[in-house]
Amino acid sequence: MTQDAIERAIEQAWDALVATARRTVTDGLVVGTSGNVSVRVGDLILVTPSGVPYDRLTPADTTAVDLDGTRLRGTLTPTSELPMHLEIYRHTPAGAVVHTHAVHATAVSTLVTELPPIHYMTAALGGPVRVAPYALYGTDELAENMLRALDHRTGCLLRNHGTVTYGDTLDQAYDRTAQLEWMCRLWLTATSVPGHTPTLLSPGELHQVAEKLRGYGQAHRP
Repeated sequence: MTQDAIERAIEQAWDALVATARRTVTDGLVVGTSGNVSVRVGDLILVTPSGVPYDRLTPADTTAVDLDGTRLRGTLTPTSELPMHLEIYRHTPAGAVVHTHAVHATAVSTLVTELPPIHYMTAALGGPVRVAPYALYGTDELAENMLRALDHRTGCLLRNHGTVTYGDTLDQAYDRTAQLEWMCRLWLTATSVPGHTPTLLSPGELHQVAEKLRGYGQAHRP
């Protein structure tokens, strides 16, 4: 790939990252500058900067680090949650990561150690979603807790904090975040009905869904 092609790829990825970050605000998954988004382009990790409103970000604000966290592009300080993002890229094939403070998911993180399998889309995240134990934001301890919760999963909850999901693309990572928030809202709604306990899916039922999801969608798009 030529240098010009690399620069175009970085520019396009940054535009997509900013659009995704703004979407988390528009869809109510974060408030203000909370939450963060990253995407991988070759050996570079493009990441939202710390404390800058997403609607103010421009191409001139492109912020990128390597897998060691060394800043290679930009002058802005990367998100304080950089350790979480880097741990995912180091240990998974992730192409993008989305971290939010979604209300229902954060509420669930304070109630259980694992989101019960109340809907078949649990299988799309690899199985019942675990809750990573609480640790101070931006710390290696939090990143390590998150990584354990993500074992064989593409998303997890962070106790008293929020959510983390990853995917091959920004769209996939974002869709998983939105799906996780919806499942948490569903579980909270179902458990709020007095005198009733929601039914849950069995491991066998989730396995059936996982197998069927392998062929979900279009084989190709014209």
